[in-house]
Formats: sequence, C-alpha cells, structure tokens
Amino acid sequence: SEAKPPKEESPKGITPVKAKKTPSPADAERRKLRPGSGGEKPPEEPPFTYQLKAVPLKFVKEMKDIVLKEAESVGSSAIFEVLISPSTAITSWMKDGSNIRESPKHKFIADGKDRKLHIIDVQLADAGEYTCVLRLGNKEKTSTAKLIVEGIP
Repeated sequence: SEAKPPKEESPKGITPVKAKKTPSPADAERRKLRPGSGGEKPPEEPPFTYQLKAVPLKFVKEMKDIVLKEAESVGSSAIFEVLISPSTAITSWMKDGSNIRESPKHKFIADGKDRKLHIIDVQLADAGEYTCVLRLGNKEKTSTAKLIVEGIP
C-alpha cells in the first residue's frame, strides 16, 4: 500500500516541470512584450496581414452617374470608372443588385488601380443602378452610380 502514492505522484510532479521548461524562456519574453507593446503585432503574425491593415481598402475615385439622351445614346457606349486602392483588390460589377458577367455587351477593364465597366451599344434597357464591388480578404466596399437614359420628350 505504500508503493501506490509515489507512483501516482511522479507523473504529476514530472509533467508540470516538463511543460514549464520548454516554452518558459521564450514565453516569458513574449508575455513581457505583449501587454506593454501598444499597437505592435505579436511576432508570430505573418507579415502580409500587417500589410493588409496598413493599406486600407478604398475607392480613390468613386463612380459617377452617366446621363445619356436616348437619341444620342443608342449605339454609343457608356464607361463607368473607379480608381481603387490597393491594386490587389478584386472588383466585380453589378446592375440593379445582380452580378454582371463579361459579354459582348459588358467589358471589364482592369489596369492597375484603374477599373472600368464598359457598356457597349447602350439601349434604354441598360439604364439602372450600377455598383462596383471591391473585395480584399474579408473586407468589402461598394461604389454605386446610375446610368440614366433620358427618353425623347
């Protein structure tokens, strides 16, 4: 009966010591750094997340409404343009809340931070609200403008 308690004790006694020993020097350092470190990132964070925070997702230039008169507009084209930041963000386009696919009618032009939606051969049916959706990681921004086709009085 006397052999039992030491057996139970030894694993208990050993594990905490082992667990403490390996992480302790580095851990103590990290723990010391963290609370007083102000806005600094913990060292394990990969550098790219830091860049995402440093570069805000934004429209440098928002979309503008386009007003065309029906007589002039039929057969001509309209171009919505935005300037975005950063250039790595992904843009997609919507009309009246549904996604636009690239087609002979709609051309998407992406040149660095310059993004355009080219509407070819504008008809009355193309009038509506157009939105550029900007995505980067889990962030999202939108810019919206109208294409107005004025009927002939």
